[in-house]
This record gives sequence, C-alpha cells and structure tokens, in this order.
Amino acid sequence: MGFIDEIKRKAKQNKKTIVLPESEDKRTLQAAAVALKEELANLVLIGKQEKIEEDAKALGLDLTGVQVIDPEKSDKLQSYIDLLVELRKAKGMTPEKAKDLLTKEYLYYGVTMVKAGDADGMVAGASHSTADVLRPSLQILKTAPGTKLVSAFFLMVVPDCEYGENGTFVFSDCGLNQNPTAEELAAIAGSSAKSFKSLVGKEPIVAMLSHSTMGSAKHADVDKVVEATRIAKENYPDLKLDGELQLDAAIVPSIGSKKAPNSEVAGKANVLIFPDLDSGNIGYKLVERLAKAEAYGPMTQGIAKPVNDLSRGCSFEDIVGVIAITAVQCQAID
Repeated sequence: MGFIDEIKRKAKQNKKTIVLPESEDKRTLQAAAVALKEELANLVLIGKQEKIEEDAKALGLDLTGVQVIDPEKSDKLQSYIDLLVELRKAKGMTPEKAKDLLTKEYLYYGVTMVKAGDADGMVAGASHSTADVLRPSLQILKTAPGTKLVSAFFLMVVPDCEYGENGTFVFSDCGLNQNPTAEELAAIAGSSAKSFKSLVGKEPIVAMLSHSTMGSAKHADVDKVVEATRIAKENYPDLKLDGELQLDAAIVPSIGSKKAPNSEVAGKANVLIFPDLDSGNIGYKLVERLAKAEAYGPMTQGIAKPVNDLSRGCSFEDIVGVIAITAVQCQAID
C-alpha cells in the first residue's frame, strides 16, 4: 500500500469535517467529488448553492453528500460575527467589519467554522496565496499551545527511492518563513519531526541541511545551521537530529558514513530542514518535477487546528491528498 493510500485508509476510519472555501475553483469541486466518493471526510463547500450546482453539472460531477453553505444565508452568521468581534475587538473589529469579512471573504468564514467547532479543519490555496490562507488562520485560530512558530512543510513521496522512509520525506520550511533565525530553524525542526511522526507513523530522523558537512565550509550561513542544531538538540533531547549536513550526507548511507561517521542521522534522514525558503522551495520543486515525486503541501504546522495551504499550481488529485492528510491531522488532536 502506497503512502497516500495508507493516509486515506486512516482518514476513513474516523471521518472528520473539512471545509473547502474555494468553491469557485473547478479543481476544488473535482477534488470534493472524489473525496466524497472515497468517503475520506465530511465536506463543506462555501459558496452559492446554484453556482456550485451549475458548475458541478457542467463538469459532470456528483457532489451528493456535500454540505453547501452560503454565508449570507447561514443561520450561524450572527454567532460567527459575535465570535469574530470577540476575538478581534482589540484590533478594532466591529460587527460591520466582521459581517463584511464573513460574507465576502470565504476563507474567513471557513476558519471561523473551524474555530467554532463546526468543522475540524480547512483546505485552501488553490486560488489564494499562502498569505491569504494564513492571515485568517493566525488571526482567528492562533498558534498551538507551546508552539513558537508557524511553518510550512511538504510531504514528499518519491517513487522507486531507497532513501528516507521508503522514499517518503518531510521537507521544511518550503512555503512560509523566508530566512529563519537559528532559533526559528530549531523550532521548525521540532514541529516537522512531530508532523512526520503523526502522518507517516515512523520515527523521524532529522537533518539540518547546509552546503557544509560538519565544518567542511566556513560561512555565516553555516554558523546559523550549526547554532540551530545546538538549540534543537537542547530543546528536543529525545529526537534523532544532527547537522550541519549536506543533502547527500544526510540521505545516502555510503556518503553519510564517510562525511559524518559519528552521526546517527547521516545517511538515514527522513526529515530535511532547509536553511531558508529559497533552498526549500527550489528543493521540493526539483524533486517533484525531476523525480516525478508526489508533493503534498505546503501543509502548515503550529496552528491550533489544521488549516492546510495548497500550491496554486496544484491538481485536483493533490487536493484530494491534502484533504485526507488534513483529516488525519484532525484525528491526531482529538
């Protein structure tokens, strides 16, 4: 059974309610039809009933079983307005502003549903930027207890690959933090290890990546990764984590044993922490395109409840996978 098949199996065991606010995007509707057929989750589409039905018919989709909510007609609108005002009154939120956001910005309505407990998680980003998705999430849901930083990761599933966990990796941060400090890199490492464990079910082995391996190069960028490794080892003493490591030393056993013979991580890593957003974003896209890998994400970690972002270049199959992953994340915080 492949990785995403196993995730789907887990999702079906305890169905969660996932809200999809981008009902105007045909990929979202296509993904909803597949997810409903496969019984991965209870789904909520935000939008106009007639428009959704019209688009579904034009696409030949069966959306039987989906819940459609038009915020303007919702019997929960007033309670959501009150909730949003209470949460954001210190920032100048008024009932008028709250109503405007909830009825016009479907991402805000979706996140408020999650906050109110009327949905377990949300998936968006097919037609919105990461900033658009995360803004309401951080304003309304805020960070999870004990979390210092919200970050983004990709679950990478590489076919015919003997590295990582049978070709499965977590890549972080590939979608959010531009140039994290050493302290932030350490926090990203801790969150990423937790994400790997909850989704893959195997022990995370974390490599702090660099263009240097154990002092082979001298540069301020290397110093940052060295310091991040020190902080992460101090904060997460039970975690298998090491650095700084070049990519080949991190995942290829023969190279890891030569370049870092005393490391329990070298050659075995399945969680790769990139030193900045440039390298992380370039890295995941190279693997996705050249190795024909499945790339699920960017998934967020560190928000109080699961809200996952999508690449605007995603396929509807990608969205189906992220719906299943989000459902499993929701199960983990029951």
